[in-house]
Amino acid sequence: MNPEHETDKRLTDLECRQAEAEDLLDALNTTVYRQQREIERLQAQLLRLGEQLRDLSARGGPPLGPQDEIPPHY
Repeated sequence: MNPEHETDKRLTDLECRQAEAEDLLDALNTTVYRQQREIERLQAQLLRLGEQLRDLSARGGPPLGPQDEIPPHY
């Protein structure tokens, strides 16, 4: 095999690897972006639920947790 053909083959292999790496990087970036959006959505939902729970408790609703419950002997 002549050296020029070997160099062309190696260059082609490197170009293929680079293209695959770029595709993988794009896929990973998309995944990270989607996960961040989902995290932000869940954080907002958690804040809303916390506000609803505080509002319910302030109106005399059920206790928030065991530390807020009145023992049965009172």
